[in-house]
Amino acid sequence: MKAARKSHLHLVRTLTATLVILLLCLISLVLFQNQPAEAQDHPVQGFDVSHHQGNIDWKKISPHKYQFVYLKATEGGDYQDPSFQQNWLKAREQGLHVGAYHYYRLCREAKIQATNFIATVPNKTDALAPVIDLEYDANCLQNSTQEQLLKQIQVMLKMLHQHYGKPPIIYTSKTFYHIVLMGHMPHNALWIRDYDEAYPKLKDQHGWMFWQYTQQGHIEGIQQPVDLNVYAGSMTQWQSYLRYLGVIHH
Repeated sequence: MKAARKSHLHLVRTLTATLVILLLCLISLVLFQNQPAEAQDHPVQGFDVSHHQGNIDWKKISPHKYQFVYLKATEGGDYQDPSFQQNWLKAREQGLHVGAYHYYRLCREAKIQATNFIATVPNKTDALAPVIDLEYDANCLQNSTQEQLLKQIQVMLKMLHQHYGKPPIIYTSKTFYHIVLMGHMPHNALWIRDYDEAYPKLKDQHGWMFWQYTQQGHIEGIQQPVDLNVYAGSMTQWQSYLRYLGVIHH
């Protein structure tokens, strides 16, 4: 009887250990899915931050590990991110390739928003191209036609291009792109936010330059979760793009 009891106890322990291992594997798989393998395979990695990330210790962030960072500068017609100026100076001192983005308000006049951005973000030759963040806003979408929205967005794109001498990038979700932008912005570089798929694909097969693949990233020197991004091309293509912008020279 004792031998049978021992055998039964051994079997229970073995099954329990097996279940624990399977559970750990399942947890690891879920975590891995939140950090797409395709994103990790891209050689050019970056991130974006705003005041929501709090006080950042930029000296802990390697410019060799992260080839670019975008900072929130402005929103709408009169808001400036309180951390932008400090982040702009510290990130540049650290040797990172730095750019700024504007959170676009669909209900505000584009000219006013562009003026806000231009007054806030220095015109530096070695800075990355400006970015316009286009978000879904049901109220504003209902009060404007697609034609009106596109016309206003084009106004801001043109003003930023003229001022900074670099073609702005459009950051957006797949939803906003498909509803508003698809078929109307064939020549604009896209930065796509997509946390759900292993690789973002647009209905019209439009390519993307940047992909924001998670908002739950962790970077030493930043206490809060952070958005992580990748560049679509190779390191050689990235260097060519930087030369095109005038960020680096031959």
